[in-house]
Amino acid sequence: MTAAPADTGAARIAAAFKAAPGCAALMPYLMGGFPDVEASVEVGLAYADAGADLIELGVPFSDPLADGPVIHAAATRALAAGATVNAVLDAGARIAERVPVVLMCYANPMLARGPERFAGELAVRGISGLIVPDLPLEESGEVLAACDRAGIALVPLVAPTSSDGRLGAIGATARGFVYTVSVTGTTGERAAVGSDLAGLLERVKSHSSVPVAAGFGISSGEQAAAAAAAGADGVIVGSRLVRAVTEAADGGENPAAAASEAVAELAAALVR
Repeated sequence: MTAAPADTGAARIAAAFKAAPGCAALMPYLMGGFPDVEASVEVGLAYADAGADLIELGVPFSDPLADGPVIHAAATRALAAGATVNAVLDAGARIAERVPVVLMCYANPMLARGPERFAGELAVRGISGLIVPDLPLEESGEVLAACDRAGIALVPLVAPTSSDGRLGAIGATARGFVYTVSVTGTTGERAAVGSDLAGLLERVKSHSSVPVAAGFGISSGEQAAAAAAAGADGVIVGSRLVRAVTEAADGGENPAAAASEAVAELAAALVR
């Protein structure tokens, strides 16, 4: 794959991975619009201040099949509070002034607008990438073409169950990075990083020319460092951070401060 022009989302993502001060790039997940839109922007900026190299920004959706209970509950509350796709994209634009943003959006909201329009809306806001967890490789051609035209990196997902043949097909079209789902199942905090993660990452890397990030089940600094030691170029943490924001909001505390503390601990673990 040829190098991306310097002003594309793929180039911004590549630069963030390269410049990460830790042993892997840190990519915390943020639920857009939770606990409300303005608070989610403040949380995103707190992530950046605390050491995030990139941010995964979730669009709340009523049927988030890949998400565990913590993130699902946050999406439900964001929608109830009035979060819209436009509002989340505008929030992403503000966060993207500080750190590259990769949008995580289920297929229906994207397809309702059309891939061309949706990719253009991300580009005009300076959002670098797009993850669509329920978009299979076989149905991704139109979306990939629209993203390429707009300079948006369409980031694919792979799983522990992905065959070598499928990893090769996905790796051939990967933009930005490959999101490696480290465990089977949905997002959520787990007791430890799986012992087979190193083997999975080695398999994914053998089929990819872009960085490989690990997510799902990583919730502590120790686990983030373990994922990096296993070979991850990037570490994605979601449920633990959304839980911190939830507990702060419900307890009358500052969600951004709680998020900052949690991300700082993860960032420190990756630098040590």
